[in-house]
Amino acid sequence: MSSPFPQSVATVKIVRGYFVAVLSVLFALLVAHWPLIHLESAPASLFFCAAMVSAWFGGTGPGSLAVVLSSLAFYYSFLPPVDSFAAKPDQLARFVVFLLSAVLVGSLSVAQRKATESLRRTRDDLRDTVQRLMETNDRLTRSEAYLADAQTLSHTGSFGWDVSSGEQFWSEETYRIFEYDPTLKPTVQLALERIHPEDLPLVQQVMASVSEHGSDVDVEHRLLMPDGSIKTIRVLGHTSNDRDGKPTFLGAITDISTIKDAFEEIQSLKDQLYKENLALREEIDITRMFEEIVGSSPALQAVLSQVARVAPTDSTVLITGETGTGKELIARAIHKRSQRSSRAFVSVNCAAIPQDLIASELFGHEKGAFTGATQRRLGRFEAADGGTIFLDEIGELPAETQVALLRVLQEREFQRVGGNQSLRTNVRVVAATNRKLEAAIAEGRFREDLFYRLNVFPIEVPPLRERKEDISLLVQYFVDRYATKAGKRITSIAKRSLELLQSYTWPGNIRELQNVIERSVIVCDSENLSVDESWLGKRSTAADSPAQRLSERLASQEKEMIEAALAASEGRVSGPSGAAARLGIPQSTLDSKIKSLKINKHQFRKS
Repeated sequence: MSSPFPQSVATVKIVRGYFVAVLSVLFALLVAHWPLIHLESAPASLFFCAAMVSAWFGGTGPGSLAVVLSSLAFYYSFLPPVDSFAAKPDQLARFVVFLLSAVLVGSLSVAQRKATESLRRTRDDLRDTVQRLMETNDRLTRSEAYLADAQTLSHTGSFGWDVSSGEQFWSEETYRIFEYDPTLKPTVQLALERIHPEDLPLVQQVMASVSEHGSDVDVEHRLLMPDGSIKTIRVLGHTSNDRDGKPTFLGAITDISTIKDAFEEIQSLKDQLYKENLALREEIDITRMFEEIVGSSPALQAVLSQVARVAPTDSTVLITGETGTGKELIARAIHKRSQRSSRAFVSVNCAAIPQDLIASELFGHEKGAFTGATQRRLGRFEAADGGTIFLDEIGELPAETQVALLRVLQEREFQRVGGNQSLRTNVRVVAATNRKLEAAIAEGRFREDLFYRLNVFPIEVPPLRERKEDISLLVQYFVDRYATKAGKRITSIAKRSLELLQSYTWPGNIRELQNVIERSVIVCDSENLSVDESWLGKRSTAADSPAQRLSERLASQEKEMIEAALAASEGRVSGPSGAAARLGIPQSTLDSKIKSLKINKHQFRKS
């Protein structure tokens, strides 16, 4: 801390120095004249001491004053004639020698004092420097310890590489990551020995780029450890020049194996969650015929017995039956009673998806696979992985998709549209159709080998006209269901309406019955439900009706005419040379008939 009065202190020191000079000369003069010690013959030594002391304590000014005073005292008191300032030419040489000697002694004293002070300041500076170095060393030691701990905690090591000489430096954590003894001298070859063989070309390419161009590095690769385990590391670094201008690569190496594994696990769980959410959303959106299997007829019990037998297995099931018989409900029952019940059930209506999009819908597609494919999309098979996929209306699949499905059933793998990577799948396939696949095989519209892959365990769902015993149970089930939704109280069903429902042939099966009951509940204003007879068609059991046979013949002839027109127009419906123009009917009418007659217009196109 500096003095609050630096000028006063300096003034006191100056005054003290001159006081010492006067006092020391006076003391030397008195001692020289002291009769007891008889030093009259050696006064010069005393005056020299006075000059020396004054110069030492006071510096140049007091030293010079002491020399002047000593010279006057010596000239007056010791050169003859004594005690006189008169001219003494005979003593001039002696006086000059004295004067020069006094000046020399004072100068030497001043020089020695300055040298001593310089040494003292140098010593103090050196002590301060040593103290600062010790403190810096302590901080550096602590920093190195913190850095080592941080590298260990973050699994990050550091290294240096003299590009010109190949000499390397590794931190302790780098040795630990590579699992080498820290006593080994680090070399490029030592590092390359740990690189995974599949990643070695990449690492060598990066090293060559650093050597030639001094490129920055940000790369991930794997290490193959002696015990066969694999680590994933990330290397970051850049090249700089040292003091001699030589290029040196400084880098950091991080073991990201744990992070990589965690990220992959999170990504896998994320994909699985996405798949299950997708399946759940689609399942919620599906309008199901009914939520439970209702009925006790022998025909239904036979089907349920088959479901109970096949459900615990992973066998492929082919469900056949007319439209509206509840084929999807049977498929869901198989899934719920299987070991896959905790995973997704994904339903796909093959007839409701455009043929040029069905492959993408089932197997997914890569970004840019076709126009509009702006990002990668997971297919239904990926969404159903580990669960069950239900392929409704399987007979509507186009030929190329049939080949891909056959591969899934045979090899348990598939490729996304626009991709070349084969993906494994663990999914159970349950298919359904209301068509006779044997007839489609004969016509060349369905692959025979695919049919046999699907037809491992066939289940035929009986039409409602063969389950008349279940009609009353189904009616009661639907009445309760829709009355609850409508907030109505319906306690009974008119006897006439029930007899009418049981005598009807139900060509639309359970779906048609469901619609009739829902409509009846909507218009019902009492607790007794009745059904409008006009809502039921006048169809008989069909096969014995002459009108039915005539209708079938007319439909067959109409189908033949449409197929002939499509063949002549090479599958084109619209346009001047299209099938609609050839038949003389509007395009929309022809499209409707093609759909109702289940005609595959694509088979007539030339490849």
